[in-house]
Amino acid sequence: MHLSGWRRLCAGGIDAAVPACGPARRPARAGKAAASPCGLLLWGLLIGGCTNVGPDFKAPESPVAETWDQGSGGGLQAKPLELVEWWQVLDDPVLDRLIRTAYQQNYSLEVAGLRVLEARAQLGIAVGNQYPQLQRGRGGVTRISASESGANTVAGDLNYWQYDLGADVSWEMDFWGRFRRGIESADANLAASVANYDNALVLLTSQVAQTYNAIRTAEQQLNVARDNVVLQQRSLDITQVRFRFGDVNELDVQQAKTLLLSTQATIPEFETSLYQARNALSTLLARSPGDLADLLGPDGDIPAPPGEIATGVPADLLRRRPDVRRAELQAAAQSALIGVAEADLYPSFTLSGSVGLSAADGTDTTRTGDTGPGELFNSDSLVFQGGPAFSWNILNYGRIKNNVRVQDARLQQLLIAYQDTVLAAAQEVEDSMVAYVRGLEQGVILGQSVEAAKRSVDLSTLRYKEGFSDYQRVLDAQQSLFTQQQRYVANQGAVISSVVSLYKALGGGWQIRDGQEFVDEDNKEMMRDRVDWGELLEPGSTDPAPKGQRRKPDW
Repeated sequence: MHLSGWRRLCAGGIDAAVPACGPARRPARAGKAAASPCGLLLWGLLIGGCTNVGPDFKAPESPVAETWDQGSGGGLQAKPLELVEWWQVLDDPVLDRLIRTAYQQNYSLEVAGLRVLEARAQLGIAVGNQYPQLQRGRGGVTRISASESGANTVAGDLNYWQYDLGADVSWEMDFWGRFRRGIESADANLAASVANYDNALVLLTSQVAQTYNAIRTAEQQLNVARDNVVLQQRSLDITQVRFRFGDVNELDVQQAKTLLLSTQATIPEFETSLYQARNALSTLLARSPGDLADLLGPDGDIPAPPGEIATGVPADLLRRRPDVRRAELQAAAQSALIGVAEADLYPSFTLSGSVGLSAADGTDTTRTGDTGPGELFNSDSLVFQGGPAFSWNILNYGRIKNNVRVQDARLQQLLIAYQDTVLAAAQEVEDSMVAYVRGLEQGVILGQSVEAAKRSVDLSTLRYKEGFSDYQRVLDAQQSLFTQQQRYVANQGAVISSVVSLYKALGGGWQIRDGQEFVDEDNKEMMRDRVDWGELLEPGSTDPAPKGQRRKPDW
């Protein structure tokens, strides 16, 4: 209903133009009731509570397959999984301790928790809009001195004090559901902020696990490099002895030295990776970069992969992945904003009133009785005005309609973004699965290649000592051993990295916050000292309202 609807309203009564919750029943003498302001407001109050313009949100379709493409190879099992503390499948007490510490101390997670409180306060603003929007007390003392030579000046007191005291109330009724849609949007935004916190927790647990895996991998790579330096140093010593006795030429010595120096040159690179990984872990734990020996302990092994990983089915992603839930809730919040914008197409109805006391204190000697502030509380000083009103933006040059179109275009963007998020989530799972399965297969081959390389070094060194082969065989064998050992260690780290990525892609880790607060008590105490947060910092304040119950304002 726009201009034509309003004409029907004026001609035939409000029930002829506005949809009601049930069948319209015209009361006796409806023409007179509809023609009076009180009748209009009465009908508005009766049907205004059940009229919501704008679309009701419908969850978008989810483009997910019925089964994973990778099936159940390599220990993957398409059965229900438990993801609350998925890192425990790696059976590493140090990793358990690190993730607990990060959950309690990480700054980025704390910021995400504070955004939940921000969204809850925004919901309080939206709820408050349903009630009289203006409730104002006022008062003042004004000195008035009028011109005696001014036009239309009548005889009387031209110099006096004016005293006023009163209160004003204005209530725009939620006739078209503007404010209800606003609450709907704020509710969805609050739920989206919780999903965002959960997503931050998923990222945090995976980042801690990935960083810890990087530390252990760098430690093992460093150990391999140092072991090979020792091996190659012994070979150089043998070559130098044989050179001094004239059994070999200098070329063998220089080749042995070159290989040794090349291996030694990798040590600073691995040390750099190790220290950078430790610094990254310190940041995740909200600690200054430095020694983490109290948490990491001595050099450790790379965690072993689990014997079996339950993956569930693709449809589970819609429930478990916080970023998927956040994408849907963002679309729901935007859908409600279409109704907020569309309400501007229709008239708004307001009840307003003002009550107060007014008195003056002047020099007019013709007035009888007392004057001045004492008269302010006299019954004769009472001033009152009130009544219904409506306003309607008629000639808006398409601005309102185009704002509705803007909101609808934004909704369509978010619906498509939701579908893209679902597909990206499925891709992450499939990518992690194939990386894990193929990584295990590669690890078996690399393990065999390391054993073969070790045997090759032993044989080539023995034959060189006995003078049956040149030193090039020794060089090739030692270089191959170092390469295969590093590849094997890197593969072990990559397999665990794919395990972590798989559990992250499946949406694991956020469940540990069940029953926990979004913001720790120290930060809450600081906030209470600055601002009156009422009950919004209390446990349960961010929980959704019970179904069918109306939220109350947060005083």
